Amino acid sequence: MKKLMFCLLLGCGAQALPAAAQVTPSRLDEVIRSGSLRVCMTGDYKPFTFQKADNSFEGIDVDLARSLAKALGVEARFVKTSWSKLSSDFLEKCDIAMGGVSVTLERQKLVSFSAPHMVDGKSAIARCADAAKFQSLAAIDQPGTRAIVNPGGTNERFARANYKQAQLILHPDNVTIFDQIVQGKADVMVTDASETLWQAKLHPQLCAIHPEQPLQFSEKAFMLPRGDVPFKEFVDTWMHQLKATGDYDRVFNQWLK
Repeated sequence: MKKLMFCLLLGCGAQALPAAAQVTPSRLDEVIRSGSLRVCMTGDYKPFTFQKADNSFEGIDVDLARSLAKALGVEARFVKTSWSKLSSDFLEKCDIAMGGVSVTLERQKLVSFSAPHMVDGKSAIARCADAAKFQSLAAIDQPGTRAIVNPGGTNERFARANYKQAQLILHPDNVTIFDQIVQGKADVMVTDASETLWQAKLHPQLCAIHPEQPLQFSEKAFMLPRGDVPFKEFVDTWMHQLKATGDYDRVFNQWLK
């Protein structure tokens, strides 16, 4: 009886599988084997990702993607997507999604995330002459306020969840949306604090409003395949080393300082 129980537990008489055959395939191995890292990004979110007229990409996460690809011994290949299709395009076409991606529970239902590499919440940006009028969410959410937002991402979700009285203006082009505020076609936009700092740098007429005290907590990370432990471990270790050596700060400061 003891021998029978022992055999039932350990599989006596069955040929043991080689250890290598029991390892679950990982995207890590596929990327190395293919020689390229497919990176989904929207290309419309400065300073993280921007697609130039020649279709090349630049920005913080573009530099980080190339660093990750180098660590893997492969080339980074960028795949254009949009905020509304980010998760679906990632699942169909990419190995990783980068470009200022915020961690949300809604996205977490479909994908996994790397360890967050940046804390970044929602802050307002307005014409400097009007900044004093929009010092809080309550001050923004007034009947006379024209609040502009790009559709399909966390900015729209924040606006719809928090604006009860303000007029919501949807503007589909995230590259030109801040020009709408400069030109007086909208009054304010709530977006990631890091973006308000960058856009205020690009547009002297605009002021970031309390980016050091965001209206909402959020973190930025990279989308990864769900359940792929080896790939996530590699990405997290690469980021840990990048921060420890100061290379992460050098990339970040190049764009935001």
